[in-house]
Amino acid sequence: MTKTQTVSATSTDPEAAAGTAQFLTPVVLGLQALAVNGKQAHWNVRGSNFLSIHELLDQVVEHAQASADLAAERIVALGLPVDARLATIASKTTPSEVPAGFTQWNAIVADVVADIDVVLADVQAAIDGLDEVDLTSQDVAIAIKQDLDKDRWFLSAHISE
Repeated sequence: MTKTQTVSATSTDPEAAAGTAQFLTPVVLGLQALAVNGKQAHWNVRGSNFLSIHELLDQVVEHAQASADLAAERIVALGLPVDARLATIASKTTPSEVPAGFTQWNAIVADVVADIDVVLADVQAAIDGLDEVDLTSQDVAIAIKQDLDKDRWFLSAHISE
């Protein structure tokens, strides 16, 4: 049987804190990238579904920012810093599918869904890895996954056949 622990800010185990940071930092960076790319998509979406996609992308951005904050604050609460500066995000995340200019709504939706899928892979790795490190931090990752899954579903419904 594996020993799983829950780490609190008052009794932080440095090894568990480092493990949590290892799994949640890529999530923070991916979510910050999703927020930036989602806003880019929001500004440049075009076509017949403009308004609904434009407004939905604002929600995706808001959720990504809130989730990034949740994950980053968990790391900081355990006593470690978070580096989510733009240069760090650019160097440590997968390049976005979101184009720089005006794009038809269906292509934008597909691109943002692809970006969400990249973040979801990191979130799932965090859920799996944190099971052996810190259950409270795993709960943070699970909550983030729930929000991302819902946003992905809402976007995908626009392009599903």
